[in-house]
Amino acid sequence: MKALVYYGAGQQQWEDRPEPKLSAQTDAIVRIENTTICGTDLHIMKGNVPTVASGRILGHEGVGMIEEIGSGVTEHKVGDRVLISCITSCGKCAMCKRGTYGHCAYGGWILGNTIDGCQAEYVRIPHADGSLYQVPANADQESYVMLSDILPTGLEVGVLEGNVKPGCTLAIVGAGPVGLAALMTAQFYSPSRIFMIDLDDNRLQVSASLGATDIINNRDGNAAAEVMSRTKGVGVDVVIEAIGTPSGWDVCENIVAAGGNIAILGVHGKSVTLHLEHMWKRNFTMTAGLVHTSTIPMLMAAVQAGRLQPRKLISHHLGLSEMRHAYDVFGHAASHHALKVLMTNDISISGHKDRAA
Repeated sequence: MKALVYYGAGQQQWEDRPEPKLSAQTDAIVRIENTTICGTDLHIMKGNVPTVASGRILGHEGVGMIEEIGSGVTEHKVGDRVLISCITSCGKCAMCKRGTYGHCAYGGWILGNTIDGCQAEYVRIPHADGSLYQVPANADQESYVMLSDILPTGLEVGVLEGNVKPGCTLAIVGAGPVGLAALMTAQFYSPSRIFMIDLDDNRLQVSASLGATDIINNRDGNAAAEVMSRTKGVGVDVVIEAIGTPSGWDVCENIVAAGGNIAILGVHGKSVTLHLEHMWKRNFTMTAGLVHTSTIPMLMAAVQAGRLQPRKLISHHLGLSEMRHAYDVFGHAASHHALKVLMTNDISISGHKDRAA
């Protein structure tokens, strides 16, 4: 099969790799139909995620068709179309029983991290019963790819951990796909005002179309002062950090209101400075961590009901064989006006029908 393989910072190849095989009776083999690139994949490509070894197939998002299952898989069958969660859950360990699937003792975020991932023609999914979701026959399949990671991450790690409430004020620092996902899902909870902060005018305009009330370009480094001015020196109740850079953190630290919350979505590859000499008296709460994807069923229902439209996050459609070009587009988002780049499997696979049979 063909796959996108990571070989260290700044190095990747689209190359032939052996097709995955079942290694446990709870595994499933999924033929990828649609996949995409995450901001975390860009952090990996910069060498910021040391758990990803050279030779790893990247990717942790996708929708596909089950081609093979182990005898221990009871909730899915060959031929089912499934949504792949970015988090692998055994469903039985202490962490899973607490609902903290991101810290599953036998899974968690492993796809495209410590085991081979979804940016390939086939992927092996461990603990398939807890890690795959049935895609309804009439579903918008492309929209469902957005439910693998960014929408549950924006909702769980950003909106819910940040404690967004009706009438509160909210700022999202970073208008990339996960920041936009936080913007979309925050509106389930009716904040009175939503500030979006970024350097990319196109993404800020998209933010406005998706419900942001205030957009601020931080190219001059004045975003914090602008937020404080517009809030008459109070700041905002909830700040969602969705960049993963020291400069993004600095904005968050300077705009959170007394008694407010900072929820960190970004993957941080460099140290940041927490100015406790100023912050200790603010009674603020800070949260950070992995998504658990426990909200995927709720988000699927919202999509099916038309209350959530993830397709608006897709800016480009490419073939799976164009994976390296897709990375270039997504990695230079401002130049290409890129949000999520969706890849569709455009490769004819020899033996596909035989495997499925």
